[in-house]
Amino acid sequence: MTTNGAAPLRGEVVRGDFPIFEVGEGERPLVYLDTAATSQKPQVVIDRLVRFYGREYGTVRRGAYRLSQEATAMYEGVRAQAAAFLGARSASEIVFVRGVTEGINAVARAWGGANLSSGDEVVITAMEHHANILPWQRACARAGARLRVAPITERGEVDLEAFGALLGPRTRMVSFVHLSNALGTVNPASEMVRMAKAVGATVLLDGAQSAAHAEVDVAALGCDFFVCSGHKMFGPSGCGILYGREEVLASMPPDLLGGEMVDRVTFEESTFDDPPHRFEAGTPPFAQVIGLGAALSYIESLGRSRIAAWEAELLRHATGRLLEVPGARITGTAAHKGPILAFTLEGVHSFDLGTLLDEQNIAIRVGQHCAQPLMDRLGVHATARASFAPYNTLEDVDAFIEAIYTARELLV
Repeated sequence: MTTNGAAPLRGEVVRGDFPIFEVGEGERPLVYLDTAATSQKPQVVIDRLVRFYGREYGTVRRGAYRLSQEATAMYEGVRAQAAAFLGARSASEIVFVRGVTEGINAVARAWGGANLSSGDEVVITAMEHHANILPWQRACARAGARLRVAPITERGEVDLEAFGALLGPRTRMVSFVHLSNALGTVNPASEMVRMAKAVGATVLLDGAQSAAHAEVDVAALGCDFFVCSGHKMFGPSGCGILYGREEVLASMPPDLLGGEMVDRVTFEESTFDDPPHRFEAGTPPFAQVIGLGAALSYIESLGRSRIAAWEAELLRHATGRLLEVPGARITGTAAHKGPILAFTLEGVHSFDLGTLLDEQNIAIRVGQHCAQPLMDRLGVHATARASFAPYNTLEDVDAFIEAIYTARELLV
């Protein structure tokens, strides 16, 4: 397995950790440029899941027998690991969920149900994923609150002056994306959190795209909630992390009700466990969480600063080469971007482009990226998107660009 060190990270070395990139005789190498949708899995994560399912499997928090007790210890060990990974003060601030979507919904229902009332306001931005729009729409509709949207500039950056103007005494929640899945924009999270806190708002940060690609310190950021998904962090699907500041979690009612989140149950009334278990009703995705622990260790072995540096080099190379393609227009030109490059190609529908690239075993994302309001704001129906990870190489980028030239010759 690749290990951390002073040497710069190189995709040629990292990709050896991922069995999906093994090339058989006569096969085209896979050029996988859709990590923003889901990441590929290193062998260490696959091996960890196989070992747990094959030799260690037992449910958590439910048994006096050895397998259950050991599985519980592993599960809670990953909670402590996740707290350290995100810079949380305590493992009790980590709630395991199925992913970012469930995490935001849980906050919108539980926190929103207890704290939003008629006339209150929730502020989001114009670049949000549907998962950070729809839950707040519903929460506002139920409470009689108002959803307000901070505009973005032509470059795809939040208009901070306009954002600040939306904040006021009725602002109860500010929820925004850390790194845009559709633009690649890295928002000035610390500054935005500070502005929201100045008016007494609670803040949720959507870290779906940021957690695996750069250092995250929730305590330093000052946010009240942070959410991320395991499958975008080289881990299994079906698990994710909801960080909640201890005081905020303690003030919230549970979202889901069921087994293992209770203190005392009678037919007349019930009381609930302390956080984080209060928010983990039923059997949690414990096998996936244990696999996530291996993924977090893998990310740390590479070093998040080294990951960020390599992905920045990939993005620079891809951006420069794409700008040379006639008719290519990059969507999102923020000064600070993560490893995401979205674009349109004049005369070519993004779905046609994606299909032709797939014929060369090049995987990109096409469509609206679960951001229809953003597409409306940009005046485009859909874009093509390449997203990068430590296992990508400069040769991947060159193959991708050459395939665009070929597609353009066929379709324009």
